[in-house]
Amino acid sequence: MLNYIWAVMIAIGIIYGALTGNMEAVANGALDAAGEAVQLCITMIGVMGLWVGLMEIASKSGLIRSMTKGIQPFVTFLFPRIPKDHPARQYISTNLIANILGLGWACTPAGLKAMEELARLEEERGNPAYLSKKGERSASNEMCTFLIINISSLQLIPVSVIAYRSQYGSASPTAVIAPGILATAFSTAVAILFCKIRDKKQDV
Repeated sequence: MLNYIWAVMIAIGIIYGALTGNMEAVANGALDAAGEAVQLCITMIGVMGLWVGLMEIASKSGLIRSMTKGIQPFVTFLFPRIPKDHPARQYISTNLIANILGLGWACTPAGLKAMEELARLEEERGNPAYLSKKGERSASNEMCTFLIINISSLQLIPVSVIAYRSQYGSASPTAVIAPGILATAFSTAVAILFCKIRDKKQDV
């Protein structure tokens, strides 16, 4: 659907430029935008390299392991049905920590692994609701909770937004940190409340 939307928008812009005699401006705008896209990609690669490197250092030093252990009570609160020794808990914890630190790129592999382990957990449970009559898989309660919390994602340092603001000449790129913490804290609280309400309704 997004492909169609973008195609229509591009077509409208080209047609409007042709009808108003501004095709040169359209062409120049496309070239300028392409150049800015390349510069932004280079900037984001540098930022990604820096933060992923810091994440690796934190992992090697044992900081991530300590943080993972520290949030286990929170993970248990969110996912009370996941056994304490299950691998999914480790991946979920790593994903949450990376999200909190604003490392969206680093949290994706852990998130995918968490989903795989949650799918394996449902298969081990032999949950009949997990497989439909057609043999198609549906998301389990833990999968939905993990996805919702992941989307709401409390962030202490919105690295991507700071990089974008810096790239486009913001006078204070880090000014979004405090509003970002408030916004994501609120969205995460709402997400947790929603998941818990749904849990209770399913239990009933």
